[in-house]
Amino acid sequence: MKGLRVQFSSMRQFLSVVFFIAACSINILQAAEKIPIIIKENIPGAPQLLGIPFPINKLNSTDEIRVLNQKGVEIPSQITIVNTWAPASESVKWIWVFFFSEKESNYMLEYGTDFKRTVFPGSRVLVENNVRPAGSIKVNTGPLKFTINRNGAGFLDKVELDTKGDGFDKEDLIAESEKGRGTFMDLLDESGVDLSNAEIVNTYVEKGSGPLHAIIRIEGNYKYSRPDNNISPFVIRIHAYAGKSYIRVLHSLVYTGEPDMHVKPEGQYIAIATQNKVIIDQEKLKDAPGWMLPNDQIKNAGFLIKYNLSGERKFQTGYFDGTWKDPGTEKVFNSVLNGRENISILQKGPELIPNDIDQDFKSEIKISGLDKLEKARMPGWTSIRDKKWGVGIGIKDFFEEYPKEIAVNGEDSSLFGYIYSPNVKPLSFARASGNVDSEMIANFAQGLAKTTELVYQFFKTETTDAEIQNNFKYFLNSPVSHVPPQWYADSKVYGSFAPKDNSQGDLERGLDYKFAWMKYNQQQEPWYGILNYGDFQTYYRNNTWSTWTNNEPGNDYMWWLEFMRTGNRDYYLTAWSASQHTMDVDNIHWPNFPNYKGSTNNSVDFFNSGINEIKGSPYVGMGRRHATQQFTSLLSAHVWVSGWLASYYLAGNHRGLDIAEQTGDFYLRREFGDHDFRGRRLYLAIWNLIEIYDANKKQKYWDELNTRVSTLLELQKESDQAGSLVIERYGYSQVYLSQGLYKYYQLTSDQKVKNALITHANWQLKNPSLNHKMESFMASIPSLLIGYEFTKDKSYLNEASERAKFLYTDPLPVNINSFKSKTEFAQAIEKTSHMPPDSESMRGEAIWKISNGLRVFGWTHIYSIPYLIYWLNNKP
Repeated sequence: MKGLRVQFSSMRQFLSVVFFIAACSINILQAAEKIPIIIKENIPGAPQLLGIPFPINKLNSTDEIRVLNQKGVEIPSQITIVNTWAPASESVKWIWVFFFSEKESNYMLEYGTDFKRTVFPGSRVLVENNVRPAGSIKVNTGPLKFTINRNGAGFLDKVELDTKGDGFDKEDLIAESEKGRGTFMDLLDESGVDLSNAEIVNTYVEKGSGPLHAIIRIEGNYKYSRPDNNISPFVIRIHAYAGKSYIRVLHSLVYTGEPDMHVKPEGQYIAIATQNKVIIDQEKLKDAPGWMLPNDQIKNAGFLIKYNLSGERKFQTGYFDGTWKDPGTEKVFNSVLNGRENISILQKGPELIPNDIDQDFKSEIKISGLDKLEKARMPGWTSIRDKKWGVGIGIKDFFEEYPKEIAVNGEDSSLFGYIYSPNVKPLSFARASGNVDSEMIANFAQGLAKTTELVYQFFKTETTDAEIQNNFKYFLNSPVSHVPPQWYADSKVYGSFAPKDNSQGDLERGLDYKFAWMKYNQQQEPWYGILNYGDFQTYYRNNTWSTWTNNEPGNDYMWWLEFMRTGNRDYYLTAWSASQHTMDVDNIHWPNFPNYKGSTNNSVDFFNSGINEIKGSPYVGMGRRHATQQFTSLLSAHVWVSGWLASYYLAGNHRGLDIAEQTGDFYLRREFGDHDFRGRRLYLAIWNLIEIYDANKKQKYWDELNTRVSTLLELQKESDQAGSLVIERYGYSQVYLSQGLYKYYQLTSDQKVKNALITHANWQLKNPSLNHKMESFMASIPSLLIGYEFTKDKSYLNEASERAKFLYTDPLPVNINSFKSKTEFAQAIEKTSHMPPDSESMRGEAIWKISNGLRVFGWTHIYSIPYLIYWLNNKP
């Protein structure tokens, strides 16, 4: 090294240094490490995107990361840094890995310092985003090119397919859309149908976009001709893939109508009031008939493209030949058409089938009004082709999120993908009754959202049927990728939890049986429908379920956590649908506060935007309370973002971050004054805000979080808390602080927070919370485990283990798949539980019984057992 002189006292010393340097060089060359990637239900060619976490200071960049196939050969991949461990470290915390699968189901993610990821030649996704008022966004995948105009249809204005491989010309136009009607949500009220007109407001290229996979976000509004119908916002995310002629579409609409005919009372409800001057008297609202009379209903909603086919056409769609509970193997319906026929593939559910006492499902294929096939359920895809090329559309969860329809109008070559079908009764948001529902007589449907996933493909005529069907299955029955559960656990991104193993069967069975019980009821009840799918009910009494849970306390996160512990594909799919439901239906999204983008040149545009004049709803970003209908009750402390952000990390679900930030902004507004800074609202806000900041590193959330943490630590010193972090009223909410404050400490190493957690653990050791009985008592287990981690005082672990004996679950005498009814299943698992009864319950039974829903399970089991098992397996 220039300028450096080193003297050696002997040849032996010189050779020692040489050998040391050589050994270090060898270590550097061998520094690459490998993480297995497993694909469940792999389909060759499937686009795979998975999130992979890294321990702190393990990875500093993505330059030296690549994907190897089962033979050890590198394949094309795309790597994105999602977030870091900041402020503790700038090292990488989560990445997204994208690749196309091959025939095998096993791969390796290799990372280190002795290689560079290969830049493979071939097609790539090119995006041109012209955001001027009259601009457009153009996406070119190689074989496919599509254009979306700012002043166009709102969806695919122009689709071109390069059938000859010689570039795009006028012969390649395969589809286009009608201005303002590429996407639609039409309303129905007493004045009749009001057709929507879609307009685009903004277009973006999302994080995670690159040469293999691009994500386009389109923000727009549905506008209506009648002034009594509010503008309704929508967001469309289009995923495009290099070398592929299919696209994935995620569409989120917001209902902004007046849901029913009740006369709006003056003031605010006592549970969610932002003032105390004018409070609604609920006694005056009882039995008002307007609650049950629908006002603005959704007549239909969906997408429309017009295809360019001619002559004789081959039509295909899938169906299942079994029952709705046992569908059997998917089969294909084929027909040859002259092109002028109208086609309908419609899936209906129980309440949409008159006089059906068995509550069966019904799907049907009609061609020009004639019944061609009637079954219980269909997978929800269709393709049409002529001698040159073809088009296809699929809708995910076509059966579970009924009523869905795919329709073809042969007269004008229109292809409809209906999110809500026009051939069933309109979607009403009226209340079922005027009775009190979860302590409220109200209707908060205005502002709920719904996300639907579709897939479009455009193909050459020589494309085989098997290829077309696989392209649909990539998304409609998707493979799921994951790394070994031990890797998720070792990363510590969610603290010290254990992957599932056989070391603590008495504890693990409680998790296994509960998740199996909930999936059984979701599929057998069934908990399906456009507004219900993804949610679970709470109370099981007298062989009957009641009350939608609406995500309390982080139900979707429970499924994501158990997916990481097990690699179970079914848990992943359940978690995805749960997050989609809870972030959309279980929250208020409108009227939102305006967000000035500054994408135009004129300064007057800011002042014309009215950004300082428009006031959104104080409840935007706040969640719903459990109730018999999804939209009849709100509460200021009912929103959990952890599962949404888990879907963002693990599955690349951008909407998860969007809606979490909406909740973060709700906290920034402090709508409820100091009420926001007391009790479970404070504890839950800390958990939510640390999750939000960890995902986006935005200073405004960090500042708000620190203010609330400081408040919490000051309140711990109050005489009526005596060292406890939680007030006696909310002992069960210790789990919020166990998750939230622990993550805060991970990122800050703040000694005050560590001391506060130890002080709280010591209080819980001597004075366990019992105000909600077993809910609060079991919620103390995570607190005790944190005390043990920080002090290594075995009394904390011993006491946590002792309290956890209530969570022990005996083995079932029969296989879990052998139960013929929910009654039989419930009776069997109730006998396995060691949780005590509750003779003083106002409900007549213990809310924590194992056959109830997931709600109490969060306070008693899932946020305790994985962490307790970790420390039991790792104690000295």
